[in-house]
Amino acid sequence: MSSKVASPKKIKGQAVLLVAGHWLMLSVAINIGFLLKLIHDGHLRMEWSGKENGVALSSLSSYPAEPKPENDGQIQQKLINLDHGDPTMYQSYWKQMGDRTTVVISGWQSVSYFSDTKNLCWFLEPGFANAVTRLHNLVGNAETENRHIVVGTGSTQLFQAVLYALCPYDAPEPMSIVSAAPFYSSYPLITECLKSGLYKWRGDANDFDKDEPYIELVTSPNNPDGSIREAVFNGSGGILVHDLAYYWPQYTPISSRTDYDIMLFTLSKSTGHAGMRLGWALVKDEAIAKKMVKFIEISSIGVSKDSQVRAAKILDVISHTYGDAETSNESKPFFDYGYEEMEKRWGQLRGAVNKGQSFSLPNLPVGKCNFSNRTFGTQPAFAWVKCEQAVDDCESFLKKHKILTRGGAHFGSSKKYVRVSLIGHDEDYNEFIRRLSLINSVQSP
Repeated sequence: MSSKVASPKKIKGQAVLLVAGHWLMLSVAINIGFLLKLIHDGHLRMEWSGKENGVALSSLSSYPAEPKPENDGQIQQKLINLDHGDPTMYQSYWKQMGDRTTVVISGWQSVSYFSDTKNLCWFLEPGFANAVTRLHNLVGNAETENRHIVVGTGSTQLFQAVLYALCPYDAPEPMSIVSAAPFYSSYPLITECLKSGLYKWRGDANDFDKDEPYIELVTSPNNPDGSIREAVFNGSGGILVHDLAYYWPQYTPISSRTDYDIMLFTLSKSTGHAGMRLGWALVKDEAIAKKMVKFIEISSIGVSKDSQVRAAKILDVISHTYGDAETSNESKPFFDYGYEEMEKRWGQLRGAVNKGQSFSLPNLPVGKCNFSNRTFGTQPAFAWVKCEQAVDDCESFLKKHKILTRGGAHFGSSKKYVRVSLIGHDEDYNEFIRRLSLINSVQSP
């Protein structure tokens, strides 16, 4: 028996046809997929134009991705989320810095739990501690002498560590936690999330009049309204915790070097690096610092070394742009950039609010900044906006215009107020200003 074997030329021709067929099918599939995506995304629409031989015909035509505003001035475009304080405003600055903040971490690094066994906070990287001290001394916003630095996974963990450290285990009643309204909306949530028997959220410090031990949280500049705060309640047995997340020269004049027993800071609002999840506390009392370290040890066995190494590099670069004349000529110093950006955004917001009578803003304090030698008004990371006239629920009102904010009730205040983040992406903030101006001009008489 014999079999025929195809010639090499014939085999090659068949292979070419087979490949060409595959490419044709792939091309058709890609084009059909692309058209379907356009239809799904709203850039194209299918229109039925008639019948031929009993078969419906269709044609593709352009379709706007977003509907136009209606006649009543309500803007119906994409949703703008200004609820969270995601500090993406700073991203463009750090892009301009290029590789100056790049850090290379080898695989053998960060293997051990321990950073410095001689330090009270044994998971604190020495480089990060030095960078924090250097920056505070440069800006002049906090006393660092005779302080213990405790690093945490953001200021949220540090706040929990403070409560753990300050509340006695054998107290007959939970320690009362208070803060003056409007207070940071996460304080009650963090305090109550574990239903701890050590402490209990008691609300507005202005309404607290019990003769018992308590902890008052003093946020200055305040989140959400940007006010400069002092302690409210001066009863016996009180302990103060100062949250100074926004006490930096892009937000407020640095009028003095704060010298409190417990001071909390966070990388997210000082440099914009929220994703590193780092914060630090400056603590006078060694016993309190030890208990805070113990809480972090129990809850997370320390704090990421990699994040601390990255953060140290970034903080050092900020310090270099002010202390080194050669590098300062290469780019704008960080706090100057932040100040100018916040000044611009607050100018835009005030201009939009002043176009009508639908909204109002609080009067913020003006002062001389010892760091920048400027005299300016506080320009917080958040705006505390009030809806005037007949609007009783400002959050719901703005949500109808596809602007997400955080309502005043979350801060122990009236629903007529909302907190608006001013530190997001340029395009979102500019669109917010445009919509607010339009709403204001339409709603006002």
